[in-house]
Amino acid sequence: MTAATYQYVDLPDASVVTTRALLTARENIGDTVSARAMMCIHGGAGFGKTLAVNTCLRELEPGEDVRRVTFRARPTARAVRYELFTALNLAGEPPRHPSEFDRLLKTGLAERPRTFLVDEAQWLNGEAFEYFRYLWDEPSTQLAIIFVGGEGCHTVLRREPMLSSRIFIWQHFTRLTPDEVLEVIPLFHPIWADADPDDIAFADQHAAHGNFRAWAQLTAHTRTALARTGRPHVDQELLRWAFSRLA
Repeated sequence: MTAATYQYVDLPDASVVTTRALLTARENIGDTVSARAMMCIHGGAGFGKTLAVNTCLRELEPGEDVRRVTFRARPTARAVRYELFTALNLAGEPPRHPSEFDRLLKTGLAERPRTFLVDEAQWLNGEAFEYFRYLWDEPSTQLAIIFVGGEGCHTVLRREPMLSSRIFIWQHFTRLTPDEVLEVIPLFHPIWADADPDDIAFADQHAAHGNFRAWAQLTAHTRTALARTGRPHVDQELLRWAFSRLA
């Protein structure tokens, strides 16, 4: 993931494309941060959620203090405390007792307004979500929280009425439609800029299926094919070779 674009793969010359979903996310995130509220961005893997959120949050920095936490397993409230301790760069050793730990985090969070990006939020269970709500409910913390995750994130949040009722905005990311693919992909990478629209549609139908992560993979392989063959443009023969590398 490159710092500049948060792409799935390090893909030279790739651009962040302003899709309708990204424009909506920019507006929703701005409103959420202004309101010091919580929002949930959810959708299938590879639909561009994390890239869009990171891109939008970068636009708010340095005026907004943005902290990012990511979970790769189902964390307990204790694990969430430790992640927040690290994200806030708090000095000293983490407290052993939960009540003491909570006081320390609340004190640190009360220093100034902050926005937390909680990525891979589908790994959070009810206990972990509830702990974020507990911190957010503290008036002194001035928190905005953006949960980003797969469909499981939405499902778990909806099961927690105390938290679900506090979600300010819900945004669902979906696949690019065929029309969006023809608009967006020529802007995504130069190899598609002068490609025949029929070839782009062929690639989407047989391999990418409106999934931005799949398009990044396909672009990387197609770029390799162009370099090795010396061909000037994408064609369906090259695309079939790229397809052979994909599951």
